[in-house]
Amino acid sequence: MSNAAEPPRPEWPALGWEDQVWEPSTAWASDGGLPGRTARYASALPPEIADLTPEPPARAAAAADAATRELGRLDAELGLRIAAFAPVLLRSEAASSSQIEHITASARAIFSAELGAKSGRNALQITANTRAMTAAIALADDLSESSIAKMHEVLMSAQPRHTPGRWRSEAVWIGTRSDSPVGAEFVAPHHSRISALIDDLTAFARRTDIAPLVSVAVAHAQFETIHPFTDGNGRTGRALAQSLLRFRGVTRNVALPVSAGLLADVEGYHRALTRYREGDVSPIVESFADAALRAVANTRTLVAEMESIRESWNDRLTARRSSNAWKLLDVLLRHPVVDAATAAAELGAQTPNVYPPLRALVDAGILKTKSEYRVGPFWRSEELLGAIDRFAERAGRREAPRR
Repeated sequence: MSNAAEPPRPEWPALGWEDQVWEPSTAWASDGGLPGRTARYASALPPEIADLTPEPPARAAAAADAATRELGRLDAELGLRIAAFAPVLLRSEAASSSQIEHITASARAIFSAELGAKSGRNALQITANTRAMTAAIALADDLSESSIAKMHEVLMSAQPRHTPGRWRSEAVWIGTRSDSPVGAEFVAPHHSRISALIDDLTAFARRTDIAPLVSVAVAHAQFETIHPFTDGNGRTGRALAQSLLRFRGVTRNVALPVSAGLLADVEGYHRALTRYREGDVSPIVESFADAALRAVANTRTLVAEMESIRESWNDRLTARRSSNAWKLLDVLLRHPVVDAATAAAELGAQTPNVYPPLRALVDAGILKTKSEYRVGPFWRSEELLGAIDRFAERAGRREAPRR
């Protein structure tokens, strides 16, 4: 038996850095300097990764494989009931991704905002994130610069100051100061490098010789390092992760809320991104693997709660079986908040004809109704909305460290 030592594991290249010159536009932009006084700082210089193969340690690789199997198993199970659960899970992923950026809203506010209610700025941003997730999944077979730009365009369409769908043309950084990158903790690559870096990233992401979740985690970390937009990078990067999960066939039916798993340890997720930039892929792979497993468990609980609620309605609704009220019960699983137009479209009925079945559901205690300012009455299932909010609470609950 040979006693030769194992060959060293190839290391992932760490960030390089390149000098830049900062010229403040105001007298206070650089330590009180005068306009025109320049200062030097270093911006990140990410390695090209298209031809690199990440090789995380055995523990991280095994965790990623196990998480991939669990994601695929749950996706296959829900595929039989995709119409019932896909919309709610998509919105839960969008809400969880937004919550990582401290953008939060109740399930009621989010679903009401989709119907036009003025539910607050956060709810509108989460609704935009839902559209970005939808676009990401639709674009899963087109992993390119243009598809990533499209995700951002959909996400930020209501915030034109952040040039939706266009690469930034200025410096962005992480630090305590908002007026200067000098001394910042991290300065993203110079904007002139973005297009080439994104092209390199998508070439990496299209490869199928890398374990799926390892590929997703590394591609996400590389995207966040490039930071190609002035805002919305985190949400776009997590939408990209959903697109990659679909591209690699891990999910085929639903957008499983992996971001809800990341919420359990946001600090750990951010540390993993930092470690990636230092040349260690293991933490971000483990972060995604742990997040996926937490998301699977949380999703199973949500689905079980929703199914139990739906089953309970069968004993409470006394309308005749031919009534559209029975058909509306399944519509509510997809749309826990409805207006008359949505209910009519789902049933293929004329709008005036949906008021009697909606009234029957109110009488049965299944729905509550309220007039929304300028958009008319909404009907909502408090039980389903409560289940979705509990999902969000579980997602944001920090687990005790493993010993």
